[in-house]
Amino acid sequence: MIKIITIIGARPQIIKAAAISRAIRNSFSNQIEEIIVHTGQHYDANMSDVFFEELQISKPKYNLNVGSMSHAKQSAAMLSGIEEILVNEKPNALLVYGDTNSTLAGAIAASKIHIPVVHIEAGLRSFNKAMPEEINRIVTDHTSTMLFCPTKTAINNLKNEGFNVSGIDEQKATIDKPHTYYCGDVMYDNTLYFSDISEKENYMFEKHNINKHNYILATIHRPSNTDDATRLQDIFESLVLVATKHKTTIVLPLHPRTAAILEKSLPQDLLSEIKNNEKIILLEPLSFLQMLLLEKNAKLIMTDSGGVQKEAYFLNKPAVVLRSETEWVEIVEEGAARVVDANKQAIIDAADYFIGNENINYPNVFGDGKSSEFICKMMVDNL
Repeated sequence: MIKIITIIGARPQIIKAAAISRAIRNSFSNQIEEIIVHTGQHYDANMSDVFFEELQISKPKYNLNVGSMSHAKQSAAMLSGIEEILVNEKPNALLVYGDTNSTLAGAIAASKIHIPVVHIEAGLRSFNKAMPEEINRIVTDHTSTMLFCPTKTAINNLKNEGFNVSGIDEQKATIDKPHTYYCGDVMYDNTLYFSDISEKENYMFEKHNINKHNYILATIHRPSNTDDATRLQDIFESLVLVATKHKTTIVLPLHPRTAAILEKSLPQDLLSEIKNNEKIILLEPLSFLQMLLLEKNAKLIMTDSGGVQKEAYFLNKPAVVLRSETEWVEIVEEGAARVVDANKQAIIDAADYFIGNENINYPNVFGDGKSSEFICKMMVDNL
């Protein structure tokens, strides 16, 4: 029996953790003991608690309740708390997801005291070091013992940084000789598993007066968009123009932080237009199943979220990426997404191209839907 500590700190990590926890529960309960630690990096009952319930994840054994701080203060508080837990629990490995400050703090804390780090979503690169997430990814990868890559592009990124990516190594993984694996995406596992289950949220369409067959789903939360008043204004002006031009409702679940910033940053006339336009439906934060259902039925998805980009692709929906780059280059290369930044004309052109276009292909580049089982088996075999 191996003991792993799983670090989560933000909503997307809770969702990803569901896939691994499910695989442990269903197939590895006699081989893996999992302890969940929530750093509290992003904590809101609407954004966290409901996810544990509907995704059938055990509540965290530890919650550090770090909350919002500067990057340095937040990371320092997490480092201290995680290290204390690791010393007390003495796990065989620490498992981290993605690229948040929680990921970085977990990886540094564990590697410093010689506890193997398992990184899920390793090898992703935006090649934009102005993004805090990019720094977190790079440092986490280079302090990890086992690196699980969701795509072959991620494997190639690691190869270009000097990692040995020749395949499964018979020697035991160490921080100096880490193992790298192409495993597929745990979020693809989740999308397949929860797709039918999400139908129980079907009441949402009537509740919010959404035409199930004619709407665009949009999400905006990245600081690069929300903290720049000009970018934010350009994006929201574009949404209004697209909704009007295509006579289509835009459904926009608002991250709490984004909702607060809109009031401060948008011109009053635009803010009034958004609030009073019958084609713009603003929603409070949604559960994973509610979001998945909206993604399944949308005709187009416009987002600055990496996770939502992928889910759009999993569900055969085109995506307009409201960023200057994407880590998920495969969906752009396959013609299923366009990166438009906050450029109004590019946003409108992309919407024009995708709406009603039936010639978009979605070849499977994210694995077989069983990446979680593969990850668990490799941990059992190599830790």
